[in-house]
Amino acid sequence: MKATTERGLLCSVYRSARQVELYLYVRRQDGLSRVPAALLQSFGTATEVLTFVLHAERPLARARASEVLQALQDQGFYLQVPPELGPLRFTQGGS
Repeated sequence: MKATTERGLLCSVYRSARQVELYLYVRRQDGLSRVPAALLQSFGTATEVLTFVLHAERPLARARASEVLQALQDQGFYLQVPPELGPLRFTQGGS
């Protein structure tokens, strides 16, 4: 399967075994290879839960598709954290 299509980017989503509602979005072709080791360690076992074509107009539950696409381009992943955690608490080692 190609990583990009005329309509968007082929994206995989992984669920964390350590934290409920914590997800990593990655380009399907890259898998978890561009995710920093420290983040993967904090994330715990990653279980792939979804593969889909992501495009800027696609509605997502807790993120703007355009922001996810930009993060995938810039850093190779997008981390979706539970609303009650917020990004700083998770990345600083909170649970």
